[in-house]
Formats: sequence, structure tokens, C-alpha cells
Amino acid sequence: MPTIRMTRGKYEGINALANREGVIAALAMDQRGSLSKAIASAMGAPATENDMMQFKSLVTEVLAPHASAVLLDPEFGLEAAHRRGPDCGLLLAYEKTGYDVEVRGRIPDLLPQWSALRLVEAGANGIKLLLYYDPDDDLQINTVKEAFLERVGAECRASDVPLFLEAICYSDATGNSAATSDPALAFARVKPGKVAAYMREFSQSRYGVDVLKVEVPVDMRLVAGTRANAGGPAAYTREQAQEFLRQAAAEARKPFIYLSAGVTDEVFRETLELAAEAGTPFSGVLCGRATWQMGVPEYGRGGAAALRAWLEGAGVENIEALNEVVSHGARPWWDFYGGIDNIQIVDRQE
Repeated sequence: MPTIRMTRGKYEGINALANREGVIAALAMDQRGSLSKAIASAMGAPATENDMMQFKSLVTEVLAPHASAVLLDPEFGLEAAHRRGPDCGLLLAYEKTGYDVEVRGRIPDLLPQWSALRLVEAGANGIKLLLYYDPDDDLQINTVKEAFLERVGAECRASDVPLFLEAICYSDATGNSAATSDPALAFARVKPGKVAAYMREFSQSRYGVDVLKVEVPVDMRLVAGTRANAGGPAAYTREQAQEFLRQAAAEARKPFIYLSAGVTDEVFRETLELAAEAGTPFSGVLCGRATWQMGVPEYGRGGAAALRAWLEGAGVENIEALNEVVSHGARPWWDFYGGIDNIQIVDRQE
């Protein structure tokens, strides 16, 4: 493999977000709209800004020591960032939460008071951007999103900070089809191709993405014969699921990590076991709700003390169990480039 040239800031940033073995075992705590709704439901009252900040701070304080990095948002997470500990890297989200449901295409937007430079000044070792993307959507919609990503990539190059792209695929046509008796099954069958397509697209150097934060291309709950499936409807066999994992991974030209996408910790661990069994060279995970979501009802019932107690027990057990699976299945991010000695570090040109 040819030697890879990488600027010092991007190299050091990725390393700061990985553990000593070069594996990214990160905790996601950048949820905003969904977390606010969940806390409000648990408390039976609207979630305040203080509720959001307190929840994020407690999760970070207790669980970040067990992670190589934590992903937070600058809206409610900056106080939490100070509680992560010295050995835990910091990813900061750059996008606004959610999207305008009145506008077709799930068009992204950025937090207007922030820039890549300002996020770095706030302590970020890396910038995370969420992008909803359907490779089969209208060209006009996808061109807008691709240009949007190019601009963010250029910002991150200028600040010499790694860009982590979280791509989420969707299909409005599949989800809204009246002829589809089971939309979940219908989408599960087209999802592997969509994930593979965006991994290929966003690996291009024009976007400036350094690490792809991607969905597992299959839904473990719809893989026949798995614990997560438990005899329910299936979209694919275990062998087909493994092949879809390999096909998507083969499209990547950048290191990639898997996101948990809101499934339970048990389902996510089984998913990673299948990915490792399939031989996919993933460089780690960025796991959020699978680790801490059951702490939300505890917070609703008993406040900060109840949440801390749950985190110190079940929360730590969840993340340690996940780390065990990751340690056996994931590979160092630099292996994607032929090994750490195959990376030539260069200084950024001003």
C-alpha cells in the first residue's frame, strides 16, 4: 500500500479520540431533541436546560472514564466536556438537531453561532457532522447535501481537525408506500445497498471526511436465527447479513466505525459480534443510547442521585461489556492505511 500523507492536526486528533491500541471506543452523548423528549416523558414535565446539562454531565462523568472519547454538543454539553477526564478525547457536534419536516429531503443545517474553528477552541479533538442521505434521492437534493459537506470538510481542513461524518440513510418512498405491508422489512432489504453507496461516495477526498461513522448495513433484529430476531420476521439469513457487511466495508476508503442507532446494548453487542465474524475491518464504535438510555426513567423517577446510582451499576456494566466485544472485533484505525508506520505526518500549509 502506498504511504499515506496526513496532516499533524488530523493525525493527532484521531489518536486523541482512540485508545492506546488505535481503536475508537467512544460514547455518544450529543442527543438533543430526542433526549429532551425522553426526559420530559420520564418526568411528566418539560425538560429544562438544566435537566439536559445535568443528565449529560452525569453520564459523561461516570461513563467517559471507560471510553476513549465522548461525543457532545456545544448547546448543552460543554459543562459535561469538563467532566470527561484527561484520557478521554472530545468530539463536538456541528449540526443543528433534527430537520425541517415541512421541507422534503431532510436538509441539514449548522449551529449558526459555531464554526469548526470555534469548536476546536472549545476543546474539540474532532468535529462530528450528521447527514441524512439517500443515494437514490433526487439529484437536486443530494447535490445540496454534497456541497454542504464539502464546505464543512473545507472548514475542518483549514483548522486541521479531523471530520467524523455520521451518515444516516433513509427512504421516504419505501417508508411511505401504501403498498408496503411491512415498511421495516421493506427498508431493511434496501438498506445494505444504500449504506454501501454512501460509504463509497463519502470516501472521496473532495469531502474531507477522515472517519466514517456509519450504520451497520443490516438490522440485527431482522437477521434470521439471531438472539435479536427471536424467531420474528426476517429480511435476511445470517450468511446474507455477513455478506452485506463485507460488501459495505469494501466500499470504504476511510477508516469507519459503527454507530448503535438507538438499539439496546444487547442487540448492538450481537451486531458487532456478527461484523467481527464477517471480517469487517471496523475501527471501533460510537455508542450512545444503547449504553445509557435505561438511565432516563431513573432520572425521571429520582433525579440526579438515582441516575448516578444506575450509571455506576448497570451503565458501567453496559459499557464494559461493549468494550470487551470491541476489543476482540475492532482493528486500529491506522491499519486501514497499512499500519501506523505507513502514515507520513506532514505539517499543514498555511
